[in-house]
Amino acid sequence: MKPTREHATNNEQTYFVTAATWQRRALFTNVRWGELFLETLQSYRDKGYLLHEYVRMPDHFHILITPTETLERAVQFIKGGFSFRAKKELGSSMEIWQRGFSDHRIRDLEDYEIHVNYINRNPVGKGLAERAMDYPYCTAFPGCEKDEVPQWLKPLGALDGTAEAVPFQDGNTSFTAEAVPFQSEKASAQTEEAPVRR
Repeated sequence: MKPTREHATNNEQTYFVTAATWQRRALFTNVRWGELFLETLQSYRDKGYLLHEYVRMPDHFHILITPTETLERAVQFIKGGFSFRAKKELGSSMEIWQRGFSDHRIRDLEDYEIHVNYINRNPVGKGLAERAMDYPYCTAFPGCEKDEVPQWLKPLGALDGTAEAVPFQDGNTSFTAEAVPFQSEKASAQTEEAPVRR
């Protein structure tokens, strides 16, 4: 028995979402279909969601979004909006999407960065580009429109990666703690040990 989906109604959460075409057909290898999907995805920014990252593959997509209403409604804008436009503008009457979608609620900045990297590795791993920035259907491609990293994931007061220190009070004497650049221990260890692939 399939578990019931918990409705995501808190619009201050960010989600990694994946959806696939019906029977994993490579519909988006057709340039007109692929471009229409990206137009649809961009057209609902600010109306249904903030679009932080995306990759459109031949038979599925991955996105990082912050819904303005519910997650289900945001995905309905994308999938339903594209299906409507494909029927109207491309004359399609075929089934386009597999039912449903998968999602993961982003928990913190490290989790967000893991999913951004996953999105960027997708076209490279499938041999569609040597680097994510060479794949025009991915937010790593120069000039792609997207929304900023969600504010709740940024350290307070940090625009340059360094949080401003809060002064300590001890009677009449005032001390200030030194600010330290934000970096998780896990990310630091990965940076030191991970080989660079080109």
